[in-house]
Parts: sequence; structure tokens; C-alpha cells
Amino acid sequence: MVTFLQTATSDVAEAAVETTRMGLWELFTKGGWLMWPLLILGGVTIFIFVERFMAIRKASVLDMNFMNRIRDYISEGKVRSAVALCKKTDTPIARMIEKGIERIGRPQSDVQSAIENVANLEVSKLENGLPFLATIAGGAPMIGFLGTVLGMVETFMDMAAAGGTVDMSMLAGGMYVAMVTTVMGLIVGIPAYFGYNYLVARIEKLVFQMEANSIAFMDILNLPVQPAQKQ
Repeated sequence: MVTFLQTATSDVAEAAVETTRMGLWELFTKGGWLMWPLLILGGVTIFIFVERFMAIRKASVLDMNFMNRIRDYISEGKVRSAVALCKKTDTPIARMIEKGIERIGRPQSDVQSAIENVANLEVSKLENGLPFLATIAGGAPMIGFLGTVLGMVETFMDMAAAGGTVDMSMLAGGMYVAMVTTVMGLIVGIPAYFGYNYLVARIEKLVFQMEANSIAFMDILNLPVQPAQKQ
């Protein structure tokens, strides 16, 4: 019994040393076929995060004098100039204000509803792809755990086939599948989780900016208007 434990311990130590000497590709192949869907999910995670990060950053850029210029144009009756400024700015906030300007002259409830509808549409565009990112954050570790279960099943099947003679090298294949897939699932799932929450926080911050500018625009409509000069 002692000899068996010593042999097993020695085999495990040798396997650990061998693992540290393995290249990434060889270690990847040890995980089996489940590594490929995890690798694809990892690539999709990077793509969605980078693409959404760039889109949200672009949407968050707004000239600090934008609302001041809108106020000046509207107070002077230069509605067309205000619309042209919104089109030139080309951000969710600018498109929201543009829709409000186009509704000037209607009841303020109609103007407010038009602004809110555009705001909801813009937020929906910014959230495009985030549900899939959240799915990867939860699904990748589960695929990794599936690999763990399959690896353990393979290990026990090898043990049963070996009968009374258990060779640790014989069990290494199943153990590799069990551990490597788990690690890969976590490597994909953890960045996807943090990336999703980071992007959601950025969108919520932009939503607060949109609400603040919506309120500022409604206040502008209550300012006295000079004789109209539609330029």
C-alpha cells in the first residue's frame, strides 16, 4: 500500500512537471473538443467588448457648449441652425435634442414623449450585443464544468477498464480534460462578466447625461423667444 502511494505521488509530481513544460497549444489540445467552443466564445467576448466600448465612448463625447448653443439658437428663433448643429454633432444626445426641436410648437407633453422615445431607441442601440456578452459570462464556466464532468467520467471509465492495476499516466487524459476545460471556462467567463458590468455602468452614466440634457432642453423651451429667424 505504501509503495503504491509513493508511486502514485511520484507519478503526480512528474505529471505536474510535465504540465509546466508544456506549450500553450499542447495544453490546449489536452482539453479536448470543448476547448474549441470556449476559444470561439473568448474571441466573441473580445470583439463585443471592444466594439461596444468604442461605440459607447463615441456616444459619450459631447461639446460642453452644445446646449448653450442650442439655447442661443432657439431663443433667437434660429430653429434650422439648431437642427443643423444637432446633425453635425451626431451623438445620441444630439439626436434626442433634434427630435425635440422638430416638435417645437406642439404641447410640451408631446415634445417630452418624442425625446423619450428617441432616448429609448438610442439606449437600445448601445445595448446591442450586451445580452450575448452576459450569456457568455454565465455559459463559459458551465461549459468548463461540463468538461470537468466529462473528464472525471473518462477517468473512472479508465479506472474500471484497468481493473486492479491503476496507472496514473493512464488517468492523465481524463484529468487533463477535467482541469484544463475548467480553467479555460473561467478564463473566458470572468473577463466577460467584468466587461459586461463595465459597459452597463458606462451606458447608465450616459443615460443620466441624456436625462439631464432632456431637462435642460425642456427648460429652454420655457425661455422667451425673440422674433423668429428660421436660418
